[in-house]
Amino acid sequence: MLKLRIITALLMLAVLLPALFAPVAWPFAAVSLLLIAAAAWEWGRLNGAGVPGAWVMGASMAAAGAAAYAAGWTTGAPPALWWLAAAVWVLGGALVLHGGPAAWPHAPRVLRLMLGLVVLFVGWLALSQARAVGINFVLSVMALVWAADIAAYAGGRGFGRTKLAPTVSPGKTWEGALSGAAAVLVLGAVWLWVDRSAAVDSPSVTSRLLSALGMVGAGVALLALSAMSVVGDLVESLVKRAAGAKDSSRLLPGHGGVLDRIDALLPVFPCAMALVSLAR
Repeated sequence: MLKLRIITALLMLAVLLPALFAPVAWPFAAVSLLLIAAAAWEWGRLNGAGVPGAWVMGASMAAAGAAAYAAGWTTGAPPALWWLAAAVWVLGGALVLHGGPAAWPHAPRVLRLMLGLVVLFVGWLALSQARAVGINFVLSVMALVWAADIAAYAGGRGFGRTKLAPTVSPGKTWEGALSGAAAVLVLGAVWLWVDRSAAVDSPSVTSRLLSALGMVGAGVALLALSAMSVVGDLVESLVKRAAGAKDSSRLLPGHGGVLDRIDALLPVFPCAMALVSLAR
């Protein structure tokens, strides 16, 4: 299993890294849109759309993304969109998690399917606009999510005692979540040093937050983004648990599905774009 995970990860990097570091933004937008379309297909399967419906969802996401790119939305989406998305994630995430896995299937299926499409579309749009801002910026947001996840896993394994959301994801603990938050603050400080000592193409998310909110405000904002990464992870876990699925699919051998890999990124990128808009 470990060998399969490594091979899959290397193949993904062989595609994603050239797209990310391309001198223009469209290759990354195209590759990430393909992944988001696959995630839409997975969301349809998890929420009872059936085989044809899931394919329609994937194709619809690809078409919507292509239309948005042609219209210039990946570089010119207004800050109000990000703030609206952040509000939906904060309030809607709290509502969904409060209801738990038992309540999710009772929501109208059309509503669940449309909600997934909107969340995925806005997440991709925020990711694409972040790449248009700069490679260093988009990497700093991704690394924030990865640091929170890795540290939460390590902290939970090492000294986790208090369950964070036992009905949704029994393995997650408050101690793990706090470990992830601490790692995000440390990473933010490291990235500030990188911004000031290396020739980067754009300021990182930490530098932009510092410019907009000051030291204390930037720290609070980083903690908020860390918390939203946990919300994204928990919401996807809830949907999978409600569907009786371990993984969102088997598209990525050894890793599960695309949603399993991007769930924490979906709320963080719109929220990050909302917060850094304050620096304008």
